[in-house]
Amino acid sequence: MAREKVDIGVIGVGWWASQSHLPALVANPHVGIIAVNRPDEEGLATVAKAFNLTHTYRDAAEMLDKEDLAGVVIASPHVLHAEHARLAIAHGLNILIEKPMATTTADARDLVAQAKAKGTSIMMPYGWNYTSLTDTAHRLIKEGWVGEVRHVVAQMASALTDLFAGEPMLETRDHLFRPPASTWADPKRSGGYGWGQLTHGLGALFRIIDLEPARAFARMGMSPAGVDFYDAAVVEFANGATMALSGSATVPKARGFQVDIRIFGTEGMLLFDIERARVEAVRHDGKIYAEPLPPGAGDYETVAPINRFVDLCRGEKIVNPADGVIGARAVALLDTLYRSAKSGRMEEV
Repeated sequence: MAREKVDIGVIGVGWWASQSHLPALVANPHVGIIAVNRPDEEGLATVAKAFNLTHTYRDAAEMLDKEDLAGVVIASPHVLHAEHARLAIAHGLNILIEKPMATTTADARDLVAQAKAKGTSIMMPYGWNYTSLTDTAHRLIKEGWVGEVRHVVAQMASALTDLFAGEPMLETRDHLFRPPASTWADPKRSGGYGWGQLTHGLGALFRIIDLEPARAFARMGMSPAGVDFYDAAVVEFANGATMALSGSATVPKARGFQVDIRIFGTEGMLLFDIERARVEAVRHDGKIYAEPLPPGAGDYETVAPINRFVDLCRGEKIVNPADGVIGARAVALLDTLYRSAKSGRMEEV
């Protein structure tokens, strides 16, 4: 039987945790104590006051040792995700890891292996993976509507010219904290569009298709801060299928996110588009399936991942649409793209 309430910890209560995860945890009736960690005393006090929290820690390890937690949300800077995830897994805890899951292929795969050995679960808050849009695309591919996947065209674009240029993000001017350039726009700390945004599109892709990336060749256009504004890549999967992959940070602020994935297989094709909220399968035998979708079906989910994670921690049987394997595949491909852009060669995953 599922537990009525569980205590949840948050490692890294900065911009996004304070803007999204903490409000969702506070609003969830099945969450008891919320323990939070942030290394600076002033910022920690700001969070505690804003959300009326009393279980506050500057040291993540101390929080995990002292609190009786059922799960941990990891929202620290990109380069600390693997370290903090290992710490939580070692305590036998389920974890929700903000993207990217890690910043090296080795770390991501190691986290999956460690969680499996400990019997804990990894969940990623890839917001589009928690929508009916992606559920439908996943189901159609699994049911064989396109046959064997042979080619993919995938692109993601965002209105974040400021963020990846190392400037204050316009939309965050009234938030509790603002996203720091040290996380998003520092090339030495895994800043850039790939780690910061394209990972979301890859999370959706690897939910839809069950393929392992094998090698990639990439070119990148750089921002004034020296991180990638633009990503262009040719990818090959383990089954021999190919992909043309694109990312762009410079959509005008008047427009929202774009994620457009087209999958071509031996039996037909699948069209997936969040901007126009479309999931459609078209087969060579003339059969067509177009999912009827309500307004807003392509919107990014921020609350659903937290609520699903809380249910997981309570012991409910849930579908995990963004597990460690999906997260690790996204990391593996991104790691390969960055290595290829640096070397100028096709790189193996």
